[in-house]
Amino acid sequence: MSSAAPPSTAASLADPEVAARFRTWQYRTLIATMFGYAAFYFVRKNLSFAMPAMQTDLGITKADLGLFLTLHGLLYGVSRFVNGMWADRANARYFMVAGLMLSVGANVFFGFSSTVLWFGVAWMISGWVQGMGFPPCCRLLTHWFPPGNLATKMSIWNTSHSIGAAVAGVFCGYIVAYGWRWCFFGPAILCTVAGVILFILLRDTPTSVGLPEIKVEGAKPEDHDDRSSAGYKAFVKQQVFLNPYIWWISLANFFVYVLRFAILDWGPTLLKEMKHFPVHKGGWMVGAFEVSGIVGMLLAGWATDRIFKGRGARMCVFCMIGACAAMFLFWKFGSTPTLATVFLALAGFFIYGPQALIGITAANLATKRAAATAAGFTGLFGYASTLVSGWGLGLLVQREGWEVAFGALLGIGAIGMFMFVLAWPAKAHGYQTPAS
Repeated sequence: MSSAAPPSTAASLADPEVAARFRTWQYRTLIATMFGYAAFYFVRKNLSFAMPAMQTDLGITKADLGLFLTLHGLLYGVSRFVNGMWADRANARYFMVAGLMLSVGANVFFGFSSTVLWFGVAWMISGWVQGMGFPPCCRLLTHWFPPGNLATKMSIWNTSHSIGAAVAGVFCGYIVAYGWRWCFFGPAILCTVAGVILFILLRDTPTSVGLPEIKVEGAKPEDHDDRSSAGYKAFVKQQVFLNPYIWWISLANFFVYVLRFAILDWGPTLLKEMKHFPVHKGGWMVGAFEVSGIVGMLLAGWATDRIFKGRGARMCVFCMIGACAAMFLFWKFGSTPTLATVFLALAGFFIYGPQALIGITAANLATKRAAATAAGFTGLFGYASTLVSGWGLGLLVQREGWEVAFGALLGIGAIGMFMFVLAWPAKAHGYQTPAS
């Protein structure tokens, strides 16, 4: 059954009281989704800090650990895509909280496991339910913020990735001293509390709290139609699956995520074995990678809106050049903790620009009507990258060492930059693009 289009936003927001209430809910939604998604990272990136101790305690090989990362990433990518289509039709509040609580359960299961088989099962379950985190956030933000400043606002939101991973890294870097299992039990306890807070703060679309939907120039009345209608399915097919620019940025996402996960998933191990730094220092250094990524995301979002007029792919070209240069400097000149931290932070600064902008660009090209589907599609490619960054990198390091592996990572960064060049002509958004 089709829902009626909401009242005109232009008329409703002329009322100062309505406009003020709308702004309050915008900021509340932005802060709540940032808090909630940061919590997802506590029960997702904790494995990286348990890995060195698990190798010692249980005799698990790098190839096994890489396989956990790969299976988790592949399932996460498929889940994010499937859940993206569901999230476009679901209540984002319930959807996101359910995903976080299920992730808590998967972490507890992992913490009580002791064999490779059950570790694999637990982390595969985690990979699937973690895919319930990003799509509702994408749906919420495209309903609460117009495309003209979505890159800026969504870049602010994207800092939740780095905040969550950085705080989780420092937390797990210390708590692992009490045993690697506490890298799973500790975050699970914290995220149970976070789930309750998130449920209290979140609501779905503006209409769910008596406010009008955002009016976008070029949008059509059918933008609010039934998500099960033939017209909606035709729109999604044309605007997402047959859109060449979404394909190019999705392919680019594969290579961006290889670089990102090489640091996030293997960082503590890499820093211990390649640079000979202790694990607790590695936690702070990976944290620096994440924190500098916050600055990089914010500046990339600002530059996309102000300099490139919403064309995210163009900004990503320059970010990837910087990322490759920073990785090279870390590889060849990061011989001391200070230098390694500086170069790693510089790499985070550039890598997180594209990481944030790909989802924003996809959401704008697909419009709020199919934003979560498009973002899920790009995520499918991003997390397919764990074939390389997880199992592939673990196997390569086991056979050839970190020096060879790092040279391969630089080549991967160059390919990602070329994919963004191919997407350079893409428009800022798809609201005026015909659906057929």
